[in-house]
Amino acid sequence: MKLMHLDLIQSLSLCGDLATPNDDRAGSSARHAWVIDGATDLSPPGLLGAQGGAAWLSASADAAFAAAVAEDLRATCARVFAAVEALYAAQRRREPEGAWELPRASFAAVQLVDDMLEVAWAADCAALHASGEAVSWCTPAPDRARESAQAAALGPGVGATKLRTPAVLADRRAARSRPGQRVLSIDAAESAHATDMARVAVATGDELLLMTDGMAALIDTYGAYDGGGLMTAVRARGLAALGEALRAIERDDAACTRYPRFKASDDATALWVRIGG
Repeated sequence: MKLMHLDLIQSLSLCGDLATPNDDRAGSSARHAWVIDGATDLSPPGLLGAQGGAAWLSASADAAFAAAVAEDLRATCARVFAAVEALYAAQRRREPEGAWELPRASFAAVQLVDDMLEVAWAADCAALHASGEAVSWCTPAPDRARESAQAAALGPGVGATKLRTPAVLADRRAARSRPGQRVLSIDAAESAHATDMARVAVATGDELLLMTDGMAALIDTYGAYDGGGLMTAVRARGLAALGEALRAIERDDAACTRYPRFKASDDATALWVRIGG
């Protein structure tokens, strides 16, 4: 059996607003890689001190992934979830105002285990696998049609308000409070239950592209690429060019009328790794 490892090619993380902290994180080691997207805060900081809950959860989970490499990805994730739960219990300053204030995130992670790639995800981060010219999704393909419909239902141009109007804020708090949502949370058991797993056959030279939904918007929100086209663009021009293309589309629709959404620009993160051996 040939021992394989992950080589980092490029990473990119763009904040959606220069005045607001980036709630995305990404990282990699020789055996595993991950992206995390903290869900936008719906109230000022306070639950966890001066830091917003989204940034707190992303940073906490990122540090835990960097420190936790177990025999397989399920065990690695279990260590991450336990670390997040313990940190929340130690650092929480008060009771949350409601379920909507509890920190939550989406994530996607991969880990090489023997000659296979294990994949884990919760919510809408995505992972793309390229083997030669063949490109396929390790996670479900990005699909924000439901979120776009919800934004459109609140009125034209709702994203230009950045969730600041009372009606939009109330709508988002209600949506986040619904039970049964599959996300990375501050409860280890709930995070484990919400996480989906898959195994993918891989070979030396294969490439992986892990993305938060802000970057995957190039596919599902803006229709600029499909999975294969995105991988071709990455190989030809790199991640920085994709980031520029993403922000150009969003600047041209700053009013959020052509592409209904809740923010004019979301944090956008991508991690491009290659399997070496």
